[in-house]
Amino acid sequence: MPNTPHWSRECAVAITVTDAHGTIIEMNDRAAQVFAKDGGRTLIGSSVLDCHPESSRSMVAKQLHGGITNAYTIEKGGVKKLIYQTPWHRDGKFAGLIEFSMEIPRDLPHFNRDLPKTNA
Repeated sequence: MPNTPHWSRECAVAITVTDAHGTIIEMNDRAAQVFAKDGGRTLIGSSVLDCHPESSRSMVAKQLHGGITNAYTIEKGGVKKLIYQTPWHRDGKFAGLIEFSMEIPRDLPHFNRDLPKTNA
């Protein structure tokens, strides 16, 4: 993956990048592992729309047209994940989407930094 920044190649977060038309242009090592059953890195060059079921394909298409962010959690095989799909830009223009997929703990702590601190 010559274009992938060195820091992202081996991180534990699956990172998949598309161009503005939805063609997959990069995957880090974790993404290739996560999508191994679907072809892993052989998915590079294919449409991200073909990688999603019809129920989510319309959301991805909307993201490609509007450059919007989509974030949600899923659970599969007892593993809970956060999926964060967001646009990236080149010279101020929409250039595609990046999907970050990361495993999260079942009981993920939540801290509200807006609340006043207490000395307990």
